[in-house]
Amino acid sequence: MPSTSHPLAVVIGLGRSGSGAARLLKASGQRVLVLESRRNPELEQQAEDLRAGGVEVELGQSLASESFAQLQPGTDRVVVSPGIRWDHPVLKALRERGVRVCGEMSVAWEASNEIPWIGITGTNGKTTVTHLLSHILNHAGLDAPMVGNVGISAAELLIERREAGATPPDWLVVELSSYQIESSAELAPRLGLWTTLTPDHLERHGTLEAYRAIKRSLLQNCGEQLLNADDADLRAHAGSWDRATWVTAGPRRLLGAGLQPFLWIDGGMVMAASGPLFSAAALALPGAHNRQNMVLAAATALKLGLEPAVIEAALRSFPGVPHRLEQIRLLDGVRWFNDSKATNYDAAEVGITAVEGPMVVLAGGEIKQGDPEAWLEALGRQAAAVVLFGAAREAFAALLSGSGYAGTVELVEGQAEAVPLARELARRLGCPTVLLSPACASFDQYKDFEARGEHFRTLVAAL
Repeated sequence: MPSTSHPLAVVIGLGRSGSGAARLLKASGQRVLVLESRRNPELEQQAEDLRAGGVEVELGQSLASESFAQLQPGTDRVVVSPGIRWDHPVLKALRERGVRVCGEMSVAWEASNEIPWIGITGTNGKTTVTHLLSHILNHAGLDAPMVGNVGISAAELLIERREAGATPPDWLVVELSSYQIESSAELAPRLGLWTTLTPDHLERHGTLEAYRAIKRSLLQNCGEQLLNADDADLRAHAGSWDRATWVTAGPRRLLGAGLQPFLWIDGGMVMAASGPLFSAAALALPGAHNRQNMVLAAATALKLGLEPAVIEAALRSFPGVPHRLEQIRLLDGVRWFNDSKATNYDAAEVGITAVEGPMVVLAGGEIKQGDPEAWLEALGRQAAAVVLFGAAREAFAALLSGSGYAGTVELVEGQAEAVPLARELARRLGCPTVLLSPACASFDQYKDFEARGEHFRTLVAAL
């Protein structure tokens, strides 16, 4: 580690978030060192680009205590990527020593100055709401880019705007994962949205209570809170929120006397206290969960002063979200859907329920902790066949067998075998739908769910 005569920021990890954070910290006048454990030609090129801008980079450096021995408490800091566990022994030791440890979102938060944030979190739905809200605001003439957990680093966007001499955005629409919230406790968006809460990332957070507390900490910091009253876990804790605004995708009377929603859907119309606003069919995406996503995004837009007609026009022009129940092909009368974003049982169950059955489902990848019961029930109702691939295939086959699943089950190595087999099964069983719905993380075979979804898209296009 270089001499630390000036305050030093050590950025761990050279992914999208790490690179953006390093450039942003350097632009704010700090000395920056990036440590990356991997080494390959692509990273070598990234390192050279950063070094040209005055950032020090060391590749092939593992996360070990000796790398940080010279850091000074109170002045130096360590910036971690979301992929590194917050309870990593080295990070815990640094915090105990008084060295500040934070996430990339903290760097972006400090640099965004007066730009108001809309923070969006939840187990499922947050990506769709983020895309949808950014689309509505931009359609209305506001400059409201989406950043964060959607694959566009907040720090990267801010430094690119700064280097281009561009005016700051009107709003930042920020998708925030539990990993990002955990490492950036100071985030305090102007508005906070909470879509859903079901067990996820328990292999990292340990318990549902710990996972819920992380999500809740963000909302408690927000100026305004918008919550989905259709989520069972959020609704069960409704009494603990004294200033939240609630929305529902059903009639308000179904919520009972305790919750008075700001928006609801009744008789096919999105409703507010003032009366009907626009048709609930303005958003063409399938499934009841997308109605929930729509009322959350519409409620936010109304709170920002947009007119209902402007919101409706934006909803009608929304193209959907890549890898989230995305229809990619109609072939021989069969609709092919890419739902690679369904990385857990609950997200997969929502997608399976949302589209027309009977279907052939492609599932598999790196298995996560969680309760598979509702997912297995949905497969039993909707799927005539399930093609299992990747590391989870044997475990998933055992789950299906144990649940009494009566359809066809096939096991293959990867998607290259799964896709042509799914086509044959759909033809033989008369299924109008083939759905990639992994119910798993992607890291056994892909770098992320986008890469998995793109591979599926390529294979289907080649049929």
